[in-house]
Amino acid sequence: MFMKIIQNECNFIFHRFYSDITMELKETLILMYDVLLFLIMSIFYIFETIIFTFIPRRYREKSIKGEIALITGGAAGIGKLIAQKLSRLGANVIIWDINKSALEDTVNEIKRHGGKCWGYYCDISDREEIFKIAKSIKIEIGNISLLINNAGYVYGKTLLDIPDEEIERTFKINILAHYWMIKSFLKDMMKENYGHIVTIASVAGLLGTYNCTDYSATKSAAIGLHESLFSELKAHGYEGIHMTLVCPYFINTKMFNGIKPRLMKMLEPEYVAEEVVKGILLDKVNVTLPNSVKLLLPLKCLLPAKMCWDLMYRIIRGPQSMMMFKGRENTEMLQENNNITEKTEKVHLQ
Repeated sequence: MFMKIIQNECNFIFHRFYSDITMELKETLILMYDVLLFLIMSIFYIFETIIFTFIPRRYREKSIKGEIALITGGAAGIGKLIAQKLSRLGANVIIWDINKSALEDTVNEIKRHGGKCWGYYCDISDREEIFKIAKSIKIEIGNISLLINNAGYVYGKTLLDIPDEEIERTFKINILAHYWMIKSFLKDMMKENYGHIVTIASVAGLLGTYNCTDYSATKSAAIGLHESLFSELKAHGYEGIHMTLVCPYFINTKMFNGIKPRLMKMLEPEYVAEEVVKGILLDKVNVTLPNSVKLLLPLKCLLPAKMCWDLMYRIIRGPQSMMMFKGRENTEMLQENNNITEKTEKVHLQ
């Protein structure tokens, strides 16, 4: 009896040990298979990239004719330029903005050139207003297949000089609005497994910038939101929904009035808009402007922290450039604040 008990215990220990070894071996084999598959696919992806490099862009671009594109902050700056370019490519363009006069002018201008365009006055810092107008658009125009989260706001002061309400406003416009916009239209894209979401972030979201504790934080959050959503859609098989993350350097618009970078010139709006549209047509995952920024970003992790600071302060002189930041003209800021306090209303320009 005693020997039988010992034998049973030995059998139990052996089977458990054998089972553990089998599970570990199985996991090891699965890992080896995944690594091998990854290497094979990597070779394929590299060859694919090389081949596409030599194929003229016009043969690789997709058509957006008839697509319904929505652009926040589309009445001025790069938003307006993107709207015009998409319209010329045959897209039906919807613009959201808080500047009524600029909104009307942009819509009329696109129509004069033969494009289809609708304008909606909307304060995107108001979540309920976003949901309300999004619902109206689906009924009146149709489902959005191209969503461009472009609207942005910057106050441009050091942390202790930024009023609390301005910090909240920056977060509402630059990041929270992205959530409400995406939630408004993503379900319809998922039903069709078709669509394209573009996030206009900033290099300031990749590297914290002087006078931009609020702006840099929101742009960094926008990057995180975009990349996390990208992984969710990919993991669940929504290959038909494309996502493009745009991280431009400072753009030569009134938004960053007064800045004079030392080593790199500010980007021209026309160039940025053209690159954004190109990224959409080619289904690019990332568009970082200019390309040279891609070479500088890894230094943040590779170089010693003190060396990074010296590079930023003595060579690039980033903080010094941002100290010259004047922000928007006082009259524009006053007008914009007046628009925000008005009761949000929809202006549907036929």
